[in-house]
Amino acid sequence: MSMSSSILFNCKPGSLLCSSTSSFLFKFKFPASSQCSPLPTVEFHATTPRASTHTHTHNHISIENESSSVASTNTSTSRRRALVFVAATTTPLLLLFNHEAFAVGLATTTSENYLLIKEEVRKVLSKAKAAGVLRLVFHDAGTFDMDENSGGMNGSIVYELDRPENAGLKKPMKILEKAKTEVDAVKPVSWADMIAVAGAEAVSLCGGPTIPVPLGRLDSMEPDPEGKLPQESLDAPGLKQSFQRKGLLTQELVALSGAHTLGSKGFGNPTVFDNSYFKILLQKPWTSSGGMASMIGLPSDRALTDDNECLRWITKYAENQSMFFEDFKNAYTKLVNSGAKWKSM
Repeated sequence: MSMSSSILFNCKPGSLLCSSTSSFLFKFKFPASSQCSPLPTVEFHATTPRASTHTHTHNHISIENESSSVASTNTSTSRRRALVFVAATTTPLLLLFNHEAFAVGLATTTSENYLLIKEEVRKVLSKAKAAGVLRLVFHDAGTFDMDENSGGMNGSIVYELDRPENAGLKKPMKILEKAKTEVDAVKPVSWADMIAVAGAEAVSLCGGPTIPVPLGRLDSMEPDPEGKLPQESLDAPGLKQSFQRKGLLTQELVALSGAHTLGSKGFGNPTVFDNSYFKILLQKPWTSSGGMASMIGLPSDRALTDDNECLRWITKYAENQSMFFEDFKNAYTKLVNSGAKWKSM
């Protein structure tokens, strides 16, 4: 028996964790509706010797069996036997092709939409705006509580902009709204996906690692519980405990804190993503009696140097920027996937 197959796709084209001060009013359109890509259409042709195969769609297998020697009076019986035989031998393959077709179709659609989101984000994003956009990621995803199974990367930040800890986030949200409007005109995207991709682009734009972000998060229809973000006044044990409740290790706490190198907290160039944060932490400039040096960083930043485990990672990242980039990329991916509700496949 010889078989041939074809697969057709039907597809339509400040502190990062704590509050700052500026705010203004504007209107949003949210939350965005989320749509799944249509299922792919699979066409599978199975042929027997000298059989004529008719083309069908919608996952049909078309088989016509004919006798190669004589026109048998038992044609219907012969055809039924051929159908049973071919179905038994090709069904496992059909299921495999159907699964692969769906996976490839989903990947193709996701890739096209992902590139569109990145393109529109780049149009509205600048290095000066990167810190604010990245802070949106932390404040949306940072509400995740593993024990309560609440919060996380779900776009609920759109309902939470008036909370004190989110002061200053209306401006970067308004920036992303422009990009989201353009993306939605082609294929609607959730706020959760939009913010996750935008934060990764902010890092990359400022010289940090390239961070691939999977798509498919659903938006929450209500705000997350209050009081779930780490407080800037926490000491090292408090920070470690807070991050543990979010499923994040001490190493990931330190790596993610390195994002504070962006912005106006005094850790190197405010528009360059590098390992300056860790180098300056080791210098402990806040212990100096000279002027602005004592204002560098937040209490939570300074507290990291008082913990031996945290200090070990700070030292590693200060000495090896490549290690920091790799660990930040992994921690960021884990953060933006935490608590996310995904589209059903």
